[in-house]
Amino acid sequence: MIILQALVNGIVSGTLLAVPAIGFTAMFAVLRFPNFSVSGVATLGAFAGYLAYGAGLQMAGSLVAAFAVAGVAGLAFDKAAHLPLIRQGALPAAIASIATGLILENVVRLGFGNEPRGYDRPIARDVFLGDIRVSPQQLETMGLALLLMLLVFAALAFTRIGKAMRASADNPELAALKGIRPERIATLASFVGMGLVGVGGMLLGLDSSIDPLTGTRILLSLFAAAVLGGLGSVPGAVLGAFLIGMAEELSVLVVGSQYRAAVGFIAILAMLTLRPRGLLGERAY
Repeated sequence: MIILQALVNGIVSGTLLAVPAIGFTAMFAVLRFPNFSVSGVATLGAFAGYLAYGAGLQMAGSLVAAFAVAGVAGLAFDKAAHLPLIRQGALPAAIASIATGLILENVVRLGFGNEPRGYDRPIARDVFLGDIRVSPQQLETMGLALLLMLLVFAALAFTRIGKAMRASADNPELAALKGIRPERIATLASFVGMGLVGVGGMLLGLDSSIDPLTGTRILLSLFAAAVLGGLGSVPGAVLGAFLIGMAEELSVLVVGSQYRAAVGFIAILAMLTLRPRGLLGERAY
């Protein structure tokens, strides 16, 4: 039963991790560099949602606030610091994104301090399915994450903008010949991807608490999920998030929580060695 409980916990963690992982991998597919500033953007989104929720907005309004603040901030840093470096290659842009992530993290620290903060949500008793326990708050947060994932998949599959993003990710030169403006798609991918990362930070905060290191703590797991599923693949990011979530929870039973972060390193090394393109391949929408 302990293993089953760990698997359930892993499914919860994976569901919440999938939302920022989708944002990360979607940006990689279009912009062609790993944007590690998602650590700071996730923290910023978590605190934006926290302020909105504390100001009396309902859950939907708080999620919109987290999306908007994270999307605008992420896009601003992309335009000012990351995208100009793409001409020199993906590595300079990735290194710059680490720096901007640290800047955002410390801006949040200056504004809010280092103390953990929790969303003021009603306390409810856990739900038991036999010996398996899950809280109503976790079920609500999982439901929100799943709804967001469905909306993203629907947008990519059925909307004109989503199809343009897919075309630009698959073959930017051919997409440009078809009249798709790469600059506009890059701007949209940055805003939406960072918005999803901010919403993911808020969802993770709803499940526990938030502080200036909220995004930094999930960065390795987020990157591992994207690499495991296949960088640039949205379905792969979801699959990778679930696998990483369950692997991390199961590892706690074996080696303890202090080594939980090692799961991400192992997953990245194993996947890059055995299947560099990831489980679902590069840009496999």
